[in-house]
Amino acid sequence: MTASSRNSVFYQQFLQQVEDANPTGQIWIVTDNLSSHNSVSTRTWLEDHPRIHHAFIPVGACWLNLQEGWWRIFRKAALAGRSFANPDVIAYATALATSQLNSRAKPWIWGRPAPPTRRLVRSVLLRRVGDWRGG
Repeated sequence: MTASSRNSVFYQQFLQQVEDANPTGQIWIVTDNLSSHNSVSTRTWLEDHPRIHHAFIPVGACWLNLQEGWWRIFRKAALAGRSFANPDVIAYATALATSQLNSRAKPWIWGRPAPPTRRLVRSVLLRRVGDWRGG
């Protein structure tokens, strides 16, 4: 979903789309502490939608927010170096990049990958002088 603003109205529309797309079971939304996520109108809206629960990332723990990493990848895929004529073109670029990113999605792994193991090409055995004759 694209929105012209990051406010409570558009956030609630997003939550409604999530709820409509998932007709059964509990829905947990992990989110940052943006004011629209915790506004009075959003909390009131959530009271009428008891299946949706918020889990807020602790303040000062932005490294827990996977959304930040996704945005970095998304900006590079959809927005970097481009200029857009109107909001419809931005929405199209967003949908296309999201589709492409989703087609090659894989589980997110925290941290750096382990360094590749190096094969030992040769082994050197060092001995004290005189050891080579056994004496």
